[in-house]
Amino acid sequence: MKIWGRINSSNVRKVLWCAEELNLTYESIPAGGEFGIVSEPDYLAKNPNGRIPCLEDEGFILWESNVIVRYLAQKYGQAPFAPSDPQLWFAAEKWMDWTSLSFGMPFRNLFWNLVRYTAEQRNEDEISHGIKHCTALMEMANTALTKSPYLSGENLGIGDIPLGSIAYSWFSFPIDRPSMPALEDWYERLKARPAYQKGVMSPLT
Repeated sequence: MKIWGRINSSNVRKVLWCAEELNLTYESIPAGGEFGIVSEPDYLAKNPNGRIPCLEDEGFILWESNVIVRYLAQKYGQAPFAPSDPQLWFAAEKWMDWTSLSFGMPFRNLFWNLVRYTAEQRNEDEISHGIKHCTALMEMANTALTKSPYLSGENLGIGDIPLGSIAYSWFSFPIDRPSMPALEDWYERLKARPAYQKGVMSPLT
């Protein structure tokens, strides 16, 4: 198994975290950004989007981070991480699409302004909008987490992985955040997991 992508990408972190939770043996190949590769013909033949991450599993090629997580969970996982009950599965899966579709550009702009831009490059309007937008979304997750310990239900599952990967950045940003006890407790549970530590908690760059 091979996983292409730079480890400072939230999307790549999803896949690495999932692979670690499932105790999979894989080769992590740095790609994208300073590592290049993604515009090379061999890579584009695998992933015509020219983006990361990309998975190769016994000759099977797959791209799009959420899809890769679902594939790994279905092929290699078992309950409770990958429940066989469709209702439990899709109750968790909805949080994957919600995270990817809802955070989108506001989180990206916030990340770039706070982590990658110089002080001269920062756009304060984008920062303010990003904080406001992401705070409202985190409050939705906080409300859900008052009812169960994980977004996936009583146990960690695929529904936690996209937001969990973003949460690492969110709680590392040098910003004021309103108190969200359920979200904060959930994040502490994630940080205690060796798979999360290895797959997600690399330096923000």
